[in-house]
Amino acid sequence: MEFENNAYFWQKVDTLFLSSDLTINNPKGSTHAVYNNLIYPVDYGTLGDDNSNERISVYVGSLNTSRVDAMVVCADILKKDIEVKLLAGCTEDETLRILEFLNQTDFQKSVILRRGKSTPSWAVKE
Repeated sequence: MEFENNAYFWQKVDTLFLSSDLTINNPKGSTHAVYNNLIYPVDYGTLGDDNSNERISVYVGSLNTSRVDAMVVCADILKKDIEVKLLAGCTEDETLRILEFLNQTDFQKSVILRRGKSTPSWAVKE
C-alpha cells in the first residue's frame, strides 16, 4: 500500500527538525543502555528542549541534509506504546540497518514511512 505524499506534512516535519536543538544521545557504534546486544547503526538522538519530556527521537545518518527523508513507526508490546522516530541524512543502506536494528526483538516491530518525490495536485497552488 502506498501513502499519499503530503507536502505540507513533510514541510512541518522539516520545520521541527530545523528549529529544534539536536542532542546525540547514542553515537553510531554505541550499545543500547538496556540491551547490550543492540548496536546503534547511526547516530541516535533527540530534538527539543533538554528540560522537556516531549522530545522527538531522530536517527542521523552520514549525509549532510536539512530535511527528514523518512520516519519509522515502532510498536512496542513491553512498553505498550507506539513511537515515531525521524530519519535524517540516512543513506538507503543506513535506513535498512536502522530497520534491522529496530526489528531485532519479538517485542518491538517497526515500519518505515518514506517521503515521496511528488506533490499531490491538491497541494499545488496555481
